[in-house]
Amino acid sequence: MLSIPKGFKFSCVNSGLRYKNRHDLTLILSDTPAVGAGVFTKNKFQAAPVTVCKETLKNSTCVRGALINAGQANACTGEEGIADCRKTLELVAKGLNIKPSELLPASTGVIGPRFDMDKWELAAPRLVESIGEANPVQAAKAIMTTDKFPKLAWQSVESGTGTAKVLGLSKGAGMICPDMATLLGFIICDAEVDPVWWQEALKRCIDKSFNCITVDGDTSTNDTILAFANGASDFKADSDATRQALEAALLDVCQSLSYMIIQDAEGGTKVMSISVSGALSDNDANLMARAVGNSPLVKTALFGEDPNWGRIVAAAGRSGAEFNPENLTLRFGKITVFEKGKPVEGDMDALLEPIMRKQDIEVIITLGDGDGKASLLASDFSKEYITINADYRS
Repeated sequence: MLSIPKGFKFSCVNSGLRYKNRHDLTLILSDTPAVGAGVFTKNKFQAAPVTVCKETLKNSTCVRGALINAGQANACTGEEGIADCRKTLELVAKGLNIKPSELLPASTGVIGPRFDMDKWELAAPRLVESIGEANPVQAAKAIMTTDKFPKLAWQSVESGTGTAKVLGLSKGAGMICPDMATLLGFIICDAEVDPVWWQEALKRCIDKSFNCITVDGDTSTNDTILAFANGASDFKADSDATRQALEAALLDVCQSLSYMIIQDAEGGTKVMSISVSGALSDNDANLMARAVGNSPLVKTALFGEDPNWGRIVAAAGRSGAEFNPENLTLRFGKITVFEKGKPVEGDMDALLEPIMRKQDIEVIITLGDGDGKASLLASDFSKEYITINADYRS
């Protein structure tokens, strides 16, 4: 059963910024000031809401919530776009009787167009008036673009003083290949936390979740993960044990949402779990995993349920990772197909046919050169991916 952290409310309305007959504007609000944390895209072109968010959190981690719109990214819009972003915060904050700096903005959608501020003027009062009337599922639906389903995950953790709840929602299906992809995520928690630790914990969890997925090798101008902890429960993350337990719950939520993003990849039909071990370094392992996961040839073979291991070995070889090819072993699940520089004998197509029909497919590479390791979730490429992205602005 969906578990909502104490002291948070949701609101969703249709602003008409791009979509018709659906919610596209969302407010997540804490009843009381919360500790805010964020991790953002590393793209050189950073959208207006990313710029404003980073500036706000640099000055203060005491915030009340997030204001999110879908359909327009407000990216590559110059100083005018930043001014538009700040104006949207002012419109909503005024109705809530709080400071604009207490709200963190996030946007997703088409890059380039500026907001129609007349529509924001009309939508902001309705968004404020309906606070508390929406639920997390409706909020998750309202932030979607090409997503096929809303993505939510939740966990709880207990201590001697109380129970903390963690709830996350995210959107993302294409333009996904973090270092933090058109990817937005929002995590709310009712534990009492230290601001510095909360930011560090969020970054660690993202490095093990959202930064370990790829759909198409593209990263976005708008990638944002925000986390809020308002201390409304009796759970206090004030010891090593309580902090470890809360971080484990946070990681579980992040990894669950990350899996859903790959499961819902634009045109995707498969989830490929790639693990590389025995590399000279973690960086080498990561280079290899990403080369395999981002390879169009590997992805199309996956869609065709073709166990074309040669494409995987070739991707590993061009990855830039330092390794001895004679030490590489490749397995699909428990079946070894390549080792000691040559294929394993046998009717591999017949052996692998039932594995390739599954939605979840394990690709395991071991190198025997060191202790470096990495993991990555990747989708396949289908004909539908081309259709979705060819018609995106239509």
